[in-house]
Amino acid sequence: MTKTTTHRGSCHCGALRYEVDLDLAGKATQCNCSICRKTMWTGAQVKPDAFRVLAGEENAGKYVWGGKISTRFFCKECGVHCYGRGELEMLGGKFVGVNVNTLDDVDVGLLDITHWDGRHDNWQAGMRERPWPV
Repeated sequence: MTKTTTHRGSCHCGALRYEVDLDLAGKATQCNCSICRKTMWTGAQVKPDAFRVLAGEENAGKYVWGGKISTRFFCKECGVHCYGRGELEMLGGKFVGVNVNTLDDVDVGLLDITHWDGRHDNWQAGMRERPWPV
């Protein structure tokens, strides 16, 4: 049984604010690809209708790289990567990825994290243990 909760989040300076309806039981992920490692992204994916920008969309910069599967949005003022929008069949089509580090009421240290080996394009299976050396 899932328990969806509405979480509010923001960038560091508060210029970009949003909310997301999310069940965090076992759904947070970390990846070792170059962008996720450098931005310290811990993600959770939802359908687009479960995510709403509340304020500051004009303050959101965009970044697309590599396979152009998703566009990351970050605050132009403080630089924090907050969410991404994309489309990927293995995620069920269109999605929004939220950096759960930016959610106000979530302690990422308490989450059960699945690790992905994006550095080596190993997207077939998420692994509970880190598949790469720390």
